[in-house]
Amino acid sequence: MTVQSTTGRSLAPCPSRPNCVSSLADDAAHRVEPFALRIPVERAWPQLRDAVALLPRVHIVENGDGYLRAEATSRLFRFVDDLEVLHVPGSARVDVRSASRVGYSDVGVNRARVESLREALRQAGLVE
Repeated sequence: MTVQSTTGRSLAPCPSRPNCVSSLADDAAHRVEPFALRIPVERAWPQLRDAVALLPRVHIVENGDGYLRAEATSRLFRFVDDLEVLHVPGSARVDVRSASRVGYSDVGVNRARVESLREALRQAGLVE
């Protein structure tokens, strides 16, 4: 499944390696649930952006028009992972992908990052 933002941005599929999770993945090993916004995206997006910025060792490198990309740097080896968030136009759905750039396994770090973001958004009342 491919979803595009209003500007044509989309999330890449996960590779076969177990170091990526995505709400667009078909298989259970890579699949996470998308975020379901409880408020209009225009109000939710700034808070979503702030929640991403508060994740440990994460900095946002692109943000706009329903698409956000951030880089997360591991504490010990300084590996960089990519976190992407994409609003599906005309819906309350926000897709998410978190993936390591190098290596084979991520020992669950990307899944934990997405679920940590989900919990922060849930506590803020932004998602179900």
